[in-house]
Amino acid sequence: YYIGETEVTQELWYAVMGNNPSKFTCNSRNPVEMVSWHDCQAFIQKLNQLTGLRFRLPTEAEWEYAARGGNKSKGYKYSGSNRIDDVAWYDGNSASTTHEVATCYPNELGIYDMCGNVWEWTKTPAHSYATDIEPGGNMFIRRGGSWWHEERNCRVSRRFASDHSKKTSGLGMRVVIRDN
Repeated sequence: YYIGETEVTQELWYAVMGNNPSKFTCNSRNPVEMVSWHDCQAFIQKLNQLTGLRFRLPTEAEWEYAARGGNKSKGYKYSGSNRIDDVAWYDGNSASTTHEVATCYPNELGIYDMCGNVWEWTKTPAHSYATDIEPGGNMFIRRGGSWWHEERNCRVSRRFASDHSKKTSGLGMRVVIRDN
């Protein structure tokens, strides 16, 4: 698989969907936010129709492998550094808003914003790992932390389950494409 170098931007979302659901619309190069898991699926379906390619959300395992720097990993706490200010927009430096993608340093694979800016939906159902969540539910894993979270919630290892209908100004997406 190939994972997006950045989160899906408002600019790309608008080009595909013809609207911008985001709260922070001052820069079209900011990540799209205020999108539910189902909104992401609709975007992906339309993107696939427009391009003839096979985009999708990453699995949680794919997301974490990319965030950790793949086989080039240096074992950082955050994606690309042990210093969060180098690689992420979070509550300590965001000024309470999202920021243009790729304005912090990338990780070892050249991927930006895997920590902070906006949480990213994955295609992994929450019940895949949790014993207290029933299969067939509407909970999916999100990763990466956001502009409004403290440092500990932006670590590569942090994970949360959210209802598929959740929409916040700190929740967006990144796509992957299969190579076959």
